[in-house]
Amino acid sequence: MTRTVKPADVRRSEILDAAAALFGARGYAATSVDEIVRELGVAKGTFYYHFRSKEDVLTALAWRMVDEMAQRSRAVAEDRTLGAIEKLRAIFAEQRRVRAAGSSVVEDLHRPENRELHDRSNVETVRVFGPILADVVEEGRQAGVFHLDDPLATTQFVLAGSLFLFGEGVFDWTPEEAVARIRAMVTLVERALGAAPGSFEGLLQDALHENLLGIKTPERT
Repeated sequence: MTRTVKPADVRRSEILDAAAALFGARGYAATSVDEIVRELGVAKGTFYYHFRSKEDVLTALAWRMVDEMAQRSRAVAEDRTLGAIEKLRAIFAEQRRVRAAGSSVVEDLHRPENRELHDRSNVETVRVFGPILADVVEEGRQAGVFHLDDPLATTQFVLAGSLFLFGEGVFDWTPEEAVARIRAMVTLVERALGAAPGSFEGLLQDALHENLLGIKTPERT
């Protein structure tokens, strides 16, 4: 039987897909390298050609998620049919969709044993998304929607704060506490960007009812 040789990037992606599926079904801790290669039907040597360990796979999955969110966010940022506030709302919605699709990876990142990777992922998120959001904020500033001096520093500060404050399990908020902090965060964002009060009401509703920030909130009534 002829062995199928695939391009390295294709095989690497297949390993990541197989691992993500197993992490979601069985959990990261309960999944072994043997199970990953058995699921994919490849030799263990093929796995170790692309990855040093299971931990290396989780890291790659985290970076892939950040890259996908960045690609989707850039596409929204370049949409000339949307205003700045609409773009910000759409960007956060795209991030929510990617996080929901990779929910098992997000959950694994918040495990105590993966704390270092979680922190590195947050740093990468601020580094990658800061400039994307800053470009949108600058667009809004030019249009007179936002009034602030430093879009990049401001967006990075807001990103870093929200990632820490709303990181799953960091503070273990009750639903009521979570709602209060989401409302406060949206108000702070409006003030930080120099937007008119109520400008981000749509974003607030997204956060409350679509679980935008990845925390549990009460159902809409």
